[in-house]
Amino acid sequence: MNSTYSFRSYKSVATQTAPPGQLVVMLYEGAIRFLERALDGFQYDDPKEFNETINNNVIRAQDILIELDASLDLDQGGELAVTLRGLYNYMHDRLTDSNADKTPEGIHDAIQRLSTLRDAWRDMLAQQGGYQRQPAAYASLDAAY
Repeated sequence: MNSTYSFRSYKSVATQTAPPGQLVVMLYEGAIRFLERALDGFQYDDPKEFNETINNNVIRAQDILIELDASLDLDQGGELAVTLRGLYNYMHDRLTDSNADKTPEGIHDAIQRLSTLRDAWRDMLAQQGGYQRQPAAYASLDAAY
């Protein structure tokens, strides 16, 4: 067994065994990373590189938003789940507009909102003694989206 395979296996297990609250934080962080990469695309002079970098990373962040939305339990989550659904849909729409128009405003807006949500989840988990950063698991999120 080579070390690359072992590392990939570890990342997969780390993602699959993380507590649900920590997975939410990881998803927020993954979406933020993809959106930061999308913003990097605005630096490129080459039109192909410019468009592909923005488009591919915005779509990956939108995929995460879709996953977060799909995981909401509106019966159990009540008003919070309904609010989050609206927020996820709003960010998805803003990212669609930014991607289509190749403008950074919607991307910046989504990063700000995702960062606020991530920080709130981190604080809540830390108060419960359940937040532990798992750096290796984040790479597997990149591969999944």
